[in-house]
Amino acid sequence: MFRSVHQAHFSIALVTGLVFCAAIVPVARAQTASTGSGQAASTSSGQAASTSSGQAYPARPIRMIVPFPPGGSNDIVARVIGQQLTERLGKPVVIDNRGGAGGMIGTETAIHAQPDGYTLLIISVAYAYNPWIYKLNYDPVKAVAPVAQLGTGPNSLVVHPSVPANSVKELIALARARPGQLNYATAGIGSFQHMSSEMFRIMAGINIVHIPFKGGGPAMLAVIAGQSQISIGSLLQTLPHIRSGKLKPLGTGGARRSPALPEVPTIAEAGVPGYEANNWWGIIAPAGISPAISNKLNTEVAAILATPETQKWFLGEGGEVVSRTPDGFGKWILSEMEKWGKVVKQAGIKAD
Repeated sequence: MFRSVHQAHFSIALVTGLVFCAAIVPVARAQTASTGSGQAASTSSGQAASTSSGQAYPARPIRMIVPFPPGGSNDIVARVIGQQLTERLGKPVVIDNRGGAGGMIGTETAIHAQPDGYTLLIISVAYAYNPWIYKLNYDPVKAVAPVAQLGTGPNSLVVHPSVPANSVKELIALARARPGQLNYATAGIGSFQHMSSEMFRIMAGINIVHIPFKGGGPAMLAVIAGQSQISIGSLLQTLPHIRSGKLKPLGTGGARRSPALPEVPTIAEAGVPGYEANNWWGIIAPAGISPAISNKLNTEVAAILATPETQKWFLGEGGEVVSRTPDGFGKWILSEMEKWGKVVKQAGIKAD
């Protein structure tokens, strides 16, 4: 079920580049189970939670903002989780793509919304980069309320099939022989693709050129078309195109080989010792959201992540589920900000 939804949406997004798909596809009712992370999952979606007006929550559709265009990993994960939240909550969860400025436009839209539980924001590791790259109009810690982490997954180093390199070492040798002639496509300055590519460039000691696009979907289109030669982004996003033969995988960025591509070595073992870059996804809300609503959403998400079907989908796409309490997710975000701030400074990354 999940794979067909993922592939159908992703192919549409790549064809149009700017598709906005707000329709919610019905899904099978999720079974509940414990999350395995010490967080109990509710067996009912009817937990007591109400809005400031006293209405039972939710009383109307929920908007889930994705701060990037369709086709990227944030969008894919949001639709998989949003469809199941629709089923569990009994109200539509509508995906609203608000791309631009490295995710800043969509993020500010969500943060300035009423903290009533009807506007949520999907974030990824890019949320931890932006405070170090952009001049923010909000406090990335105080202006938001963490709701739930969803999952994590490694990046993947892929090239267009025409690139004469079949391994990480061969790509590095090619880049050194042609300094400044190879380029890599990203979803924009400060995106996961940009950060993990810069880490690769620095650690490999090569000169490759950054070509930023307005989102992961357009960037992927450019590599598939051969306009750009290299992409280092979420495996969840590149895997369908690896399987179809449109992209050639050279390595993955996790600490160990991905079960989705067991024959592909990690980037670290293939030629860049110590390299590791993982993306992650989660849900936050504007600060001031009722703890009862936040906890209800966290419980429902935990129940979704605990289902074998969801776990199988993440594993099949090269990732894995991660379930944390709102407080635990908040601490994780802070640790990621500290980690990636060092990378931004070392690479000298700045907004245009």
